[in-house]
Order: sequence, then structure tokens, then C-alpha cells
Amino acid sequence: MALRGRRTTSVLTVGAVTTVMAALTPVTAFAAGDPLQQYAQQKLRWERCDSSRPEAFECAKAKVPLDYSDPGGRKIDLAISRIKAGSAKERHGVLLMNPGGPGGPGLTMPVEMQPLLPAEVRERFDLIGFDPRGVGQSSPIGCDLTADEQTVQHPYSARTFATDVARARTVADKCWAKAGDVLPHITTRNTARDMDVVRAALGEKKISYFGHSYGTYLGAVYTQMFPRRSDRFVLDSALDPTLVWRGLFRGWSAGAELAFTRWTEWAAARNATYGLGPTPAAVRKTYGELVARADRTPVPTEGGTLSGGDIRAQYGAFVHVETVTPWIVALRTAAAGGPPAPTTPTASAMSDSAPVRAADTRAGTFAADVPADNMSAVVWAVFCGDTRSWPRNPEQYHQDVIRDRAKYPLAGDLGANIQPCAFWKSAGSEPATVVNNDVDALIVQNQWDPQATLAMAQGMRRALHGARMVTVAGGEGHGVVVAGPSCADAGVTRYLTTGRLPAKDLTCGG
Repeated sequence: MALRGRRTTSVLTVGAVTTVMAALTPVTAFAAGDPLQQYAQQKLRWERCDSSRPEAFECAKAKVPLDYSDPGGRKIDLAISRIKAGSAKERHGVLLMNPGGPGGPGLTMPVEMQPLLPAEVRERFDLIGFDPRGVGQSSPIGCDLTADEQTVQHPYSARTFATDVARARTVADKCWAKAGDVLPHITTRNTARDMDVVRAALGEKKISYFGHSYGTYLGAVYTQMFPRRSDRFVLDSALDPTLVWRGLFRGWSAGAELAFTRWTEWAAARNATYGLGPTPAAVRKTYGELVARADRTPVPTEGGTLSGGDIRAQYGAFVHVETVTPWIVALRTAAAGGPPAPTTPTASAMSDSAPVRAADTRAGTFAADVPADNMSAVVWAVFCGDTRSWPRNPEQYHQDVIRDRAKYPLAGDLGANIQPCAFWKSAGSEPATVVNNDVDALIVQNQWDPQATLAMAQGMRRALHGARMVTVAGGEGHGVVVAGPSCADAGVTRYLTTGRLPAKDLTCGG
């Protein structure tokens, strides 16, 4: 893939080790004398992952340094997988994949993505999955967190703020007590370095890549750190790299308010069916009354009771207007003494309702003990360790909550409330990566994604000057390629098979 424009040699300094990531780098390995050369030369032992998976699905373990400033020191395992390209003649290279998170295991992604990719893509690429460091089968970490401590967002109230502060401090303390020797090294930049070690161990000059959600940020960081080793990158539901990570939490609130406003208009136009109010203002008032009533007396549901904060925490579901509306009606009925409501909207709506899930259902492939709170532990390791921008004073969070709740009444407090990063002992061992390059990439985005909002994807587009973006007009939900057929598919296939991007950014119709 051609690189556009002028490029400056990238020099990465980590501790006492300085590694030149530029034209001096050999085809597939590392510069002569580079201590990482030992990792490029490792032999990967591929074997069938397990009997329940297709025979073509192979797994291996690679070694990577825990601390890239000490490549000869402690090593950790990285679990990787592959399904080989369907045609040796047409093979272009490898397509690494990340499902998002952070903390999402990706070892089974080749099997999951295979039916979503057309034959001409599968013929050209080895599909490569991996559990990022600290995740799943890749030397997993845990913090012994309770279910409540694994919940990422908590509604604010003056009465409970002291409890929120104590919870955030407890999560930080538990993680450092349990995994403090590893936590400083569970970062996006180190995961990008791991990807480059995998590239070298596979004998590849470059990697192509598919990343979803958080995986789009990981992919963008890789292109910034290793521009000459970046080939065809597809970023599905992109995050704004300038918002890492405090700004991302607060950005969800802005996106939620837009989706909620759209929903009030939709519901008002169907008042004869749902009875939530004849105008958007009336629908908003009905919802506000429901939340306030649930805060006084939690609403009975099939799975327990819901407080007003619990209901508001489902704010991502408002992009699915046809499924969230019956749920709101059922909650009103239950609050008035009727039958219990469903605990959540439909499963499809629920999948988008929490910006960071505290658990993942992907099955592990290697036999290993994975802590129950593994994903949550990695969430905080990455969110808190990637950047030094988290405020350390709890009062700052209190002020931000008041400000954001006034601006974004639906979820402003959920996005701005205090997090464990306020008490992280070693936040930001490296500066956050500034993404600003000309590497080719294709961004695909739903207009009404509640998690990676359109504004966030536009931020990624601004950071990647060589990219193009395809927006699915009216598209709902978190994911384009991962959700199945859409009008963006043809552009993705063309780019992956030929390397050609659209001539300009496009919007397609549903």
C-alpha cells in the first residue's frame, strides 16, 4: 500500500531502549542488534484449537516481553489463532482482528468473522485472531472485583457521591494489590507492539487489520507507531483518538442526548399507539417522571427491580426506537402496579446499552484459568494506564457531573462521574499516542451508533488524513461489518481485495 505525503521517521523511546521504526527496519524482522529480534525468530507451534471448532482453525502461543523497555526480561504468552487464506495464488497477507473492549478476547474472531467476509476476502487473507495481553488466554489478569465494582458507570447523586469515590478508590487499590507488577504494561501502545511482534513472527512485511470499537483506536495507534508496516486497515465504529479516555466517557453523554431527542420525536409521532405524549416535550416529561418515580420506588421487572439510575443506564438503547419504546411503556405499566416489565429492552438493544460491557461471552480456546473479572480488570488497566489526563481530585469529577448533567440531562452524570483512574497509582507510563498520519484506512460507521458515536468517528477521520469514511445513513447499533449486511460492504470488500479507497467520504442509504 502506498503511503501518502511526507513522513517523518518515528522514534520510540521506552526507558533506556530506543528503537528506530523506519526505513532501517528489515523486511519482516527488526533492525540488526535490536533485542526484539529474538521474538521475530521464535517458531510458532500451530495446532487445532479444539474439537468443537473447524479443523482449519489453528492456535498457537507467541512470546512477547512484558516490559518493552526490558526485552530480555520477563516474557508473557500471547494466544493467537488463524484460518489460512483460501487461495495460495490469490493470498495477499494476514488480516489481524480485534473485537473491541478494551479487554475483549479476540481468539475466536477468525471463526466469527469468516461468514461475514466475502469469499474474495477470505481467499486473500489469513484471518488472525488474538487475545490482547492480559486478556483471556494471553496471561490474563484479575482484580477480585465484586459485580458492583465491575460496573463502569454509576448515576450521580449528592447523597451517594462519597460512596462512588470510595468504590473507585477500592477498585484501584484491589487492582494494584492483585496485579500491580503487570498493570503498568497493559496498555494500548504495548498491545500495538505485540501486534508487530506477531507480524514479524508470522514472517510478514506488513499487516492488514480489522478493528471494531476500541479496536479502531488500537489500529490507529498501530498505524502511528508503525506506519511502514501498516497495509489495509478497516476501522468499524471508530473512536476519536483525541478523547482518550476521559473525553470518551463524557462524549457518550452527548451522543445519548441526540439519540434520545430523536426518540422523543419518533414516539410523539406515534402517541396513538404508545401513549407517551403527543409532542417531543411531553414524551421527555413522561420519561423524566418514570425515572423520578423509579428512584423513589424501584420498578418491578422479571429479573428484579430497577431504579431510575438503572433505567437511565440503558441510554444506548434509544437508538433502537422500535424496541426501546415498548420497554418504556412496560416500565410505566409496572410502576403503576401492572405486571413486571422485561428487565432490559430486547437483546439487540441491550448489546449497545452499556458503553463498556463488564463481561464477554466468547469462549476460551486454551485450557487456562481466566478470572471472572478479567475484562473489567483490563478495562481499567487500559483506560487508566493509556493516559495521564484523568483528574486526581474527586472534586473535579463532582464539578464535571454538575456541568454535564445540566447540558446532557439523560446521561451527563453517568459519563462524568468519578472512576478508579482518579486513584491509579501509575497512570500513564507513556504519554497517550497522538494519532496524526497519512496511512490509508477505511472507516465504516452507523449514523446512530450509541457507543462509537458519529462525532467520535468523525474525530478519527480527522486524525487519519489518508483515510476515507463510509457512513450508513440511518444505521443503528454498534457495528457495521460485525452486524451483517449493509450498504458499506461493497466498499470494504473493494478496499480489502484491491487496496483502493473511495475517492471521497461517502454516505450510503441503510
